[in-house]
Amino acid sequence: MTISRQATLHRVTSETDIAITLNLDGSGTAQVETGIGFFDHMLTALAKHGLFDLTVRVQGDLHIDGHHTVEDTGIALGQAMRQALGEKRGVRRFGHALVPLDEALCEAVVDLSGRPFLTFDAHFDRDRLGTLDTELVEEFFRAFAMSAMLTLHLNQKAGRNCHHIAEAAFKALARALRMACEPDPRALGAIPSTKGVL
Repeated sequence: MTISRQATLHRVTSETDIAITLNLDGSGTAQVETGIGFFDHMLTALAKHGLFDLTVRVQGDLHIDGHHTVEDTGIALGQAMRQALGEKRGVRRFGHALVPLDEALCEAVVDLSGRPFLTFDAHFDRDRLGTLDTELVEEFFRAFAMSAMLTLHLNQKAGRNCHHIAEAAFKALARALRMACEPDPRALGAIPSTKGVL
């Protein structure tokens, strides 16, 4: 019996209205509208390289700034990831990737542990990428990791161009998530933990 690993989520606060659909077993198609062009580009890359089908529609208080939009999208996407993974039966659990983009190189390591944690070591010498504040890159990853209940180590190994660094980071996360979420044919549907629960 094939289990559907999909989620649909609608999250509304006084600051944002977010609708997300996520299919972990997709082909990498994405339809993303957050009102922040560079952020749309990053979420599209996340879906493409994770082979997730993803739709994201956000109405946020961009007249203030992009913080609530980016952070709340991370929260909502993390919640959708948790919902789609369910009990995490039969998944590989761990994933890792080193992804280059020209001179930039970023590493992501993921554990679908149920214990949220982020280490983030990347440096931007520009305040903005398009209309995205570069400090919000880390905020997205933190919000996503906390809500998805996963451990994420994301580190910049090389790079000078801020666009390249951010994009390599998102693509590295995508590839690490793809590995971690993949069914393990040897696991026979078991939960990959000695505790029996993740």
